[in-house]
Amino acid sequence: MSDVLTITLNNNVQIPQLGFGVFQVAPQDAERVVSTALETGYRSIDTAAAYQNEEGVGRAVASCGLAREDVFVTTKLWNSDHGYDQALRAFDASAGRLGLDTVDLYLIHWPVPTADRYVETWKALEKLAADGRVRAIGVSNFTVEHLRRLFAETGTVPAVNQVELHPHFQQTELRAEHTEHGIATEAWSPLGQGAALSDATITRLAKRHGVTPAQVVLRWHLQVGNIVIPKSVTPARIQENFDVVTFDLSAEDLTAIADLETGRRIGPDPATFDMR
Repeated sequence: MSDVLTITLNNNVQIPQLGFGVFQVAPQDAERVVSTALETGYRSIDTAAAYQNEEGVGRAVASCGLAREDVFVTTKLWNSDHGYDQALRAFDASAGRLGLDTVDLYLIHWPVPTADRYVETWKALEKLAADGRVRAIGVSNFTVEHLRRLFAETGTVPAVNQVELHPHFQQTELRAEHTEHGIATEAWSPLGQGAALSDATITRLAKRHGVTPAQVVLRWHLQVGNIVIPKSVTPARIQENFDVVTFDLSAEDLTAIADLETGRRIGPDPATFDMR
């Protein structure tokens, strides 16, 4: 990963700051799409049990010709598998589908507070880390309230919290909590499902820098310190999203993007989301 920007997590594991997400990539397309991403230069792949494409991701990683330690693989535990024993079984199933003995990062996909099992689920992830089955453990879609309960009732601070984050929903309070506790912020839907790309400020900055609106948004994520995992199935767009290290946004540019905050989510609210 020597040519890839990395972030050092709170357990000293390094993760590429720019990765590749496979949400809504069809199972039959996953191997091809991930292979293209790896050929392009991505060294971090983010999947989940719920995406139903772990097998294709695993095949692409196995056949890419890179050393295993040069590809960072993240997967996630789905809501129906909360609970200590169930979480351990779910991890075994995901690792089997990926064809991996060790997963680089394992996340609880949603807190599902109505089930009230995310603390015991987290303790299962602590065991996986202690046993060397995963290199780092984290959460996804956890709010400040959920994080503080983990701090109070368990012994491990999550390495990562992967959350909805884009120019129109910047999660300022949550990112401050992450900074205070050494948690890396990872952005899903980093382009706001495309909504940010037609924003007048973003398009103006893209024109000024001679890049695309998507490249402006991804560069913003990198410069404010987020881990970011754009997704595409189009080879040209996969390449475009990767080419974001050849320019810098100015302090004035960053302020202009900060002013785009609306406080409105695109995805579900973690405080109430209960799909299982």
